[in-house]
Amino acid sequence: MAEKYVPRLMEKYNKDVVPALMNKLGIKNIMAVPKIEKIVVSIGVGEATQNSKLIDAALSDLRTITGQQPIVARAKKSEAGFKLREGVAIGVKVTLRKEKLYEFLDRLIAIALPRVRDFEGVSANSFDGRGNYTLGLREQLVFPEIEYDKVEKIFGMSITVVTSATTDAEAKALLDEFGMPFKK
Repeated sequence: MAEKYVPRLMEKYNKDVVPALMNKLGIKNIMAVPKIEKIVVSIGVGEATQNSKLIDAALSDLRTITGQQPIVARAKKSEAGFKLREGVAIGVKVTLRKEKLYEFLDRLIAIALPRVRDFEGVSANSFDGRGNYTLGLREQLVFPEIEYDKVEKIFGMSITVVTSATTDAEAKALLDEFGMPFKK
């Protein structure tokens, strides 16, 4: 029987990150070590109120990047100032868990972030106070899966890493161990 595929970062978490965090944070119980629970990747498409084809482009780009079918986010309320009606598609999002989470995080840290123009590291101030980290990318072209010639429109995206850490310091230590390139 063939061995089950285990992503590189998942293996690193079990072998290196858990013991390092137990040592660094003074945790005695292995089950209390913070872990990444999910990653939510979302693309807001504000212009979709005028041009509904943009949602399809965002859907296909997000599907290509994450390897999972995204869902369409719809407006909860009507807002005349934004020419927005309730129920109109305004974005797409996907939630990654387990193996796909580690695959995406690996590609984000090793490939996509270094391709960002004038990249000096991600901000260490983007934690929410409960151990979750959010970063924004200006364009989807930093992912090598996206072909430059086939891009209809450049979309920015928001990537939220949800951890089981209770404090921002624990979450930062966890992401540091995975190799997240924080600004010095």
